Amino acid sequence: MTDNTRTRTGRRPLPFALVAGGVLALASATAPAQDDPRFTLRIGAMRADAQSELSARTRYMGEDFNYSQDFDFGSDETVPRFDGVLRLSERQRLIFDYFRYDKDRTATLDRDLSYDEVTLPAGSFARGEIEFQLASLMYDYAVVDTGTFELGLQVGAEWAKLEGTLHAEAGADVFDESESEDGYAPVVGARLTFTPSERWLFNLQGQYLDADWGDFGNYEGSITRANALAEYRFTPLFGVFVGYDWFKLDADRSGRDGALGLDQRFKGPVAGVSLSF
Repeated sequence: MTDNTRTRTGRRPLPFALVAGGVLALASATAPAQDDPRFTLRIGAMRADAQSELSARTRYMGEDFNYSQDFDFGSDETVPRFDGVLRLSERQRLIFDYFRYDKDRTATLDRDLSYDEVTLPAGSFARGEIEFQLASLMYDYAVVDTGTFELGLQVGAEWAKLEGTLHAEAGADVFDESESEDGYAPVVGARLTFTPSERWLFNLQGQYLDADWGDFGNYEGSITRANALAEYRFTPLFGVFVGYDWFKLDADRSGRDGALGLDQRFKGPVAGVSLSF
């Protein structure tokens, strides 16, 4: 039996608690509007459709070679989604959100797969798994506030982690491979909020992160996110919401022999409940 296992873990991000602590100190010196809740927590789920494109480029004997391949993990996956809003004043707020996607797929190899000294013949069993996590902490300032309409500009920090594993078996031969990378970086964004009545709220939000701004090791690229939701309040403290989320991870890793790229997209409807305190 041949068992080759290799794992690499990226740098750990700075704790979000350090950032949150400073903003919470500011919150003690300010106060939100009397009619608005101090804190709102949205707990929900996303029916995520993941689409991926793996690309590679290298130069050999003076000639350029390029490769790209689309792949997916089968059916959509229901994944958790959380976000919270802490109002510091009428125009200032602190926004937190978290998203996690974890999906595996089992397949039978339609051709030989070789790595180092191990070759798995066609017809062998293989299982792949991908896990993507994204969390952000944003300071939001409403540059426009008419009472029913707000335009907010955002700046903060975002943490991302991408992990992939592969397990394959062919008779007595076993192959395991695991790769993980995580990092953090500043992020900028914008928000549009419309509240036509006491019970209804409509929200649009977009965020952008450049990997060169932060600590993502040898990776280059960007993370883009956009989402929209409609919320209905049964009471000032309880409501429900529906919406749509879209993420795009565009990452490239360069080495001596070329570059490896991953274009990973997540999209799908979201739904959940809103709790205010």
